[in-house]
Amino acid sequence: MMPVSNDTLLRVVRRRVVQRSDELTVIGIDDFAFRRGQTYGTIVCDLERRRPVTLLPDCALDTSRAWLAERPSISIVARDRGGGYGEAIAKALPHADQVADRWHLMENSSRAFLDAVSKAMRQIRRTVGSNIVDPKLLTYAERLQYEGYLRCQETNKVILELSKKGISIRQIVRQTGHSRKLVRFCA
Repeated sequence: MMPVSNDTLLRVVRRRVVQRSDELTVIGIDDFAFRRGQTYGTIVCDLERRRPVTLLPDCALDTSRAWLAERPSISIVARDRGGGYGEAIAKALPHADQVADRWHLMENSSRAFLDAVSKAMRQIRRTVGSNIVDPKLLTYAERLQYEGYLRCQETNKVILELSKKGISIRQIVRQTGHSRKLVRFCA
């Protein structure tokens, strides 16, 4: 919550780099943006000491493989599920265990859960009986959302009835006061 420039953040990270004499055994490796959409690098963190170790200038396979090969003491590497770092780790440190980091585990599991729910939403609504909603059980925000949903359903119903009677879109717009875009969407 403190205004700071990107350069200052990079200086702070570089200042806190682990000394080369420290033995690394458990690290995390991931990409980051020096400049979003333009320049990407690799950050390596010591997960035991919870400190950044180094910032590599790019995300190239050869760069990370060369850096990892110089540190045979590394036994565990936490990474994302992308193939680039996995391949570099396998070639440079074949004995090291590769694990997914917490952030990527949570991201992947939440994405899988939301995909599964969205695919089964029709069956879920049918089973739960989503057509019946007790407004007394809703929170204030949910009640506002539900009332908006009911207004939208009523608007759609009115527009559809007028459309089925053969009334033109222009006339429906004049009668209901809704936008032409909404009327065309519902009709």
